[in-house]
Order: sequence, then C-alpha cells, then structure tokens
Amino acid sequence: MQGERLQKILAHAGVASRRKAEQLIVEGRVTVNGSVITELGTRADFSHDHIKVDGKLLHAAERPVYIVLHKPRNYMTTVSDPEGRPTVLDLLRGIRERVYPVGRLDYMSEGLLLLTNDGEFANRITAASSHVAKTYLVKVNGTLTPEQESTFRNGVVLLGKKTAPAGLKQTRRATNPWYEVRLIEGRQNQIRLMFHHFGYLVEKLKRVRIGFLELGRLRAGEFRHLSRTELDRFRKVLKMEEGPQ
Repeated sequence: MQGERLQKILAHAGVASRRKAEQLIVEGRVTVNGSVITELGTRADFSHDHIKVDGKLLHAAERPVYIVLHKPRNYMTTVSDPEGRPTVLDLLRGIRERVYPVGRLDYMSEGLLLLTNDGEFANRITAASSHVAKTYLVKVNGTLTPEQESTFRNGVVLLGKKTAPAGLKQTRRATNPWYEVRLIEGRQNQIRLMFHHFGYLVEKLKRVRIGFLELGRLRAGEFRHLSRTELDRFRKVLKMEEGPQ
C-alpha cells in the first residue's frame, strides 16, 4: 500500500503524539476502510482511504501551520473561554487554519507562545522528556535567600510532586527584584506556585525563549510564522522526521 505510516498520519492530524497513535493502533481503535488495523507498519492515503479513530472519521490534516505569537496580558491561552474573555486566537487575524496553543501561559502572563495544527510537534515541545527549556523573566515582591534559591533550583514540592530541576538567577536587584527562570516542564501556574512556596508573589511574568527561539522584537499582540530554518531546527532538537514541505 502506498501512502504514509498510519501513526504518522494520526500524529499530523493532531489526534495524538506518534507514540500515543501507535498505542491506539495496537489497541485496535483505528480502522482503515472498515478494517481494524493493529499492525504498526500499515500505510494509508487520505486521498482515497477512510480512516476512523474510535469510530470517528478522520479528515485530512490542513496545511501544517506554525505561529510565533507575543501573547499580551489578559488573554486566555485557550481556543475558547466560557466566561467570554478574549483568547489568543482572537489575535490571529488572517490565519484560516484551525490552530491551537502549544503549552500554557496564564491569563496574567505574557510573552512567547507557539500555536500550530501539528499534533506531534505540539506534544514533543511540551513533553518534559524532550528537555526543551522555556525561559521567563519574573518580577517578584521580595528577594529569595541563597538557601531558597538553592531549593528552587533543585525542585520544590507542589501538590505532592517535586518539580524538575530549574535554572534561576537574579537579573535585577531591587526591593521587587527580577529573576530569570528556566524550566523544562510546564505545570499550570508553576512559576507563581514555586515563588509562593517561599512566601512571595509574582508581579510580572514574561516568557522570552522556548529552546533556541527568542521572543525578539515581536510586540504584544503581534505574530509571525515560524521560518523553515527554525522549524527544521526544532525538528532536529525534537528528533522528528522531516515534515511536509
């Protein structure tokens, strides 16, 4: 059979990461033209095959899109919000493809955010196992002691689970100092909770880097497409196969 491997098709369509897609196939949850597929080497073609996952017809993935956005404060990093607050998708004027945020930036935070319709790319970026570091500038209402800094770097227990080792350095000394924080995981409100663990509140939080990618000169609310060079570099870092041209 011509075409692409089935797990790659599922991943590119945003169903799941490639590893999870393989699990779906092995579990017999995927059919091609009405036949249950359990063999991982099976290939399919969207142009004439009917592919279903859990009985739901899978539609061909749109052209892969990779957006770099400077998220402003007071925007939700979601596709929609039940409270009617603005979301980052409201900023993507002229983008026809249905994309979704990669990871999180909370409502009050700003900075670098990726959006895509490539499910495998999104899962690889956000997985702690990929070790793609995210770097933040954080203004806090107090100064950590050297002992607290050491604990912060080694990991603190949040909701019963210790955080992964983190990078931390003070970049501006003041009554309300600024810190640079570097994480490889992304729990919800993690940085705010880590500082709160030591009795401090985060006043401002801005993500400035994801892996090698820097926020650069993008102003709040502005966006651009990831360049081909940047995408290829990410694919190399994430150990992904070459994507569509």
